[in-house]
Amino acid sequence: MSEGNQTSVTGFLLLGFPRLNGFKAAFFLLILVIYTITITINIMIITLVSTSLKLHTPMYFFLKHLSLTEIAFLTIIVPNMLRVIWLEGATISIMCCIAQTYLYLALGSTECYLLTVMSYDRYLAICNPLRYTTIMDDKCQHCMATLSWVFGFLITLITLIFLCQLQFCGPKVIDHFFCDLVPFVELSRSLKDSLQIDILVLSFPIAVIPFILILSSYICVSMTILGISTTTGRNKAFSTCSSHLSVVSLYYGTMLAIYLVPAKGRSLSKNKVMVLMYIVVTPLFNPIIYYLRNQEMRSTIGNLMRM
Repeated sequence: MSEGNQTSVTGFLLLGFPRLNGFKAAFFLLILVIYTITITINIMIITLVSTSLKLHTPMYFFLKHLSLTEIAFLTIIVPNMLRVIWLEGATISIMCCIAQTYLYLALGSTECYLLTVMSYDRYLAICNPLRYTTIMDDKCQHCMATLSWVFGFLITLITLIFLCQLQFCGPKVIDHFFCDLVPFVELSRSLKDSLQIDILVLSFPIAVIPFILILSSYICVSMTILGISTTTGRNKAFSTCSSHLSVVSLYYGTMLAIYLVPAKGRSLSKNKVMVLMYIVVTPLFNPIIYYLRNQEMRSTIGNLMRM
């Protein structure tokens, strides 16, 4: 390409959902309602865990941090997504696109690590109950939560460095509702191969290794539960980890379907719907699952409402 034909790209056009037609207002309202409910429920969980002595346990401490990641995760995407939906497409600068992509990856990584830490907490509670309070003390809780945040943001810095070096001189339209990594990188004319290798390599410490650790924890938990002689004891033990297991299954199931299953032959519309489920719907179900499956949470909220 000759130098005279190269046009420097300073921003992109996010198409969003261009075929909504008469359903635009209803779709906009639906996303807004889901976003508001999810943020409200997560803020309520953070407030309850912080103020109720009954919920001052490691499981709820990590749940509070999980709620924080989901609030941040939603907020970096959904408000701008609503703008894109309402305007039927909106522009975003390259720097904002890079920032959104990085924060999306960093917060997603942090959530993976927090879910791993929570699985270790459940492993200790069921497989090592006599040493649980000794090992999972306040210092250990704060250390593990802090490391989840630090690793989540540090390990994705490599991707951020690559993103900042990308050069764009061609199409400036992203057929998506936010700056997802793959469609964003596809518009670049430089370092594409290097970044794809970086994504593949980082998928192991970010997603694969945490998934293996979670799976290993629950294999040990399952063996311990099956070894309990009474049905009541088995049910009680399983109830302490069922909510976390449900959240992990929902989170990883959606993520694997989107990013690890080959997308060849899948339309852009279907892919956007799947990503929408992962970003908007999954964070709504997570706090609801913890509310429905945890007696302590339900009783605390019940007591608060009766005051």
